[in-house]
Amino acid sequence: MALTDADVQKQIKHMMAFIEQEANEKVEEILAKAEEEFNIEKGRLVQTQRVKIMEYYEKKEKQIEQHKKIQMSNLRNQARLKVLKARDDMITDLLNGARQRLSEIAKDPGKYSTLLEGLLLQGFYQLLEPKVVIRCRQQDVEMVQAAVKKNIPVYKEAVKRNIEVTIDSERFLPSHICGGVEVYNDNGKIKVSNTLESRLELIAHQMMPEIREKLFGANPNRRFMD
Repeated sequence: MALTDADVQKQIKHMMAFIEQEANEKVEEILAKAEEEFNIEKGRLVQTQRVKIMEYYEKKEKQIEQHKKIQMSNLRNQARLKVLKARDDMITDLLNGARQRLSEIAKDPGKYSTLLEGLLLQGFYQLLEPKVVIRCRQQDVEMVQAAVKKNIPVYKEAVKRNIEVTIDSERFLPSHICGGVEVYNDNGKIKVSNTLESRLELIAHQMMPEIREKLFGANPNRRFMD
């Protein structure tokens, strides 16, 4: 039985509907697959970028923290240096004050002559030379001569040796120093400096730990007391 045009048209429409339905289903399947792949790739990219951003800010945070530590260290060092300078300035002022007071000693002939005797005798004992040369301030020559005359018998009795003492009359110690003497061996190669300034410097050096402790308190980092 032959198909009529109407039947043919009907079958064609049916086939077209079927094909269209399959096409739509395929499109939906492709779209769903694409959406799924898009979401997966988007998630991967987002996570990758998120990790990169976190790493970037972690790095920045570490850099800032390191910079902060360096700044704090620099500030602490600057503050420490200022404290040390202030302490050194205070000690310098203290020693300058002591030097000014030294100049008062020579103004008391009784005390100063006794001091010269001790400084000279100490110089004799340190050198233990048969001949020594004394240098002093020009204004102290007479007092030094008297001290030498008094000390020679004391020295001879103590060490059982003779000693010949000469006062240098050509080269005197500067008049601006506070006083004291320099004692040389005969050829001038060995010197014992017993000026008041040199004795002050020696005592200050020996007592510096005690001076610092008195002024600034005990140093917690100091392990040895000698």
